[in-house]
Amino acid sequence: MFVPVPVFTWTGFYAGFNAGYGFDASNRDTNVYNNVFPNLVRGGAAGLAGAGGPSQVAYSDRSNEGFTGGGQIGYNYQFTPGSGVVVGIEADAQYVDFGRSRNNFVLTPGFAPVAGVTFVDPRGTASLDYFGTVRGRLGYAFDRTLVYGTGGFAYGAGSEERSFGGFRGNDSFRTGWAAGGGIEYALPTDSFFNFFKSSAVTFKVEGLYVNLDQNNRNAGVYAVDTNNVVYRQPGFAGRNSGTEFAVVRAGLNYKFGSY
Repeated sequence: MFVPVPVFTWTGFYAGFNAGYGFDASNRDTNVYNNVFPNLVRGGAAGLAGAGGPSQVAYSDRSNEGFTGGGQIGYNYQFTPGSGVVVGIEADAQYVDFGRSRNNFVLTPGFAPVAGVTFVDPRGTASLDYFGTVRGRLGYAFDRTLVYGTGGFAYGAGSEERSFGGFRGNDSFRTGWAAGGGIEYALPTDSFFNFFKSSAVTFKVEGLYVNLDQNNRNAGVYAVDTNNVVYRQPGFAGRNSGTEFAVVRAGLNYKFGSY
């Protein structure tokens, strides 16, 4: 007896996880800043605060890139099973490792911070601990291969401190937008990766540009003292120009629904 093989469709709910690498995508091309406020440093022959003239401060470029990983959920609808247009919506939440060097700095030789002052990288990516998006997806399926574009709302937040979610000099919740695209392939149902016995397991590679250009409360902050007073000044890279970064990532999705 002949049994027809079901035609694959991308329609259905899915959930999964991803991992990748993110890096700064802004036009800020310096990590060295001049004329630190004299009251923040000790210098000169006497080693006094404010003595010895102005100082430079340099921050690690590692604050602009790092690992990113998290999870996503979504729903796709395919108009015609087999090959055809696919529309969908996806939400994701991501940890980012940009801030691992946010407190790494070097002052002009002969200078040191006064007691109680912490220097922090003023670039927006350095203070980001997590971000997430809610995006639409539009693509075309060639049977089990889906090529798509995506775009929508983005958000993120973090801390000035090294510790995740710390309070001292805590940064504001930021919002903006994200856009990108990718390619996704549906593996055979009996794939080794199908731990949850879902109707399909899909593997994706995706690139995403994220611009968090709203609600940047601590724009240009480069130092914090023990009283939670923050210091900012002209000439230092500011978050008011947005926190821009790009992410390249791979992920697995488990689809639940039609074959």
